[in-house]
Amino acid sequence: MKISSKGRYALAVLTSMAKHEGVETLVSVVTLSERLEISKIYLEQVFSLLKRSGLVVSVKGSSGGYYLERPPKEITAFEVLSATESALFEKPEIVASKKDEDLGRAINETVFIPLDEAIKNTLLGITIEDIMNKSGEEYMYYI
Repeated sequence: MKISSKGRYALAVLTSMAKHEGVETLVSVVTLSERLEISKIYLEQVFSLLKRSGLVVSVKGSSGGYYLERPPKEITAFEVLSATESALFEKPEIVASKKDEDLGRAINETVFIPLDEAIKNTLLGITIEDIMNKSGEEYMYYI
């Protein structure tokens, strides 16, 4: 499975917002751009998708910015990637020719549909809070 930079950046941005600002605290795109070393212009595109999907709220003005719509424990990786990765959750096409539609249907029903469900269920079980908590772990190395 390949996730685009928009999807990866969306997860990073929301996790960073949750970790540093919390819920309903405004943060500017410039601040996040500098913190994560991601292009401001590219982040604006990501925020447009996140805003459209209702994951963040924007406030206009000189002291404006974005804040999380809900607490990090209520925002799933599935929601974030659904907002940014339109092709990831498209319905699979029949892979066989029209002469053998049963084969195509069998492949979809035994491979692609269960795979899509497994991915969806896994992503529904991961929240921004989970990522945030994992990013704060310190690892101990023994030699």
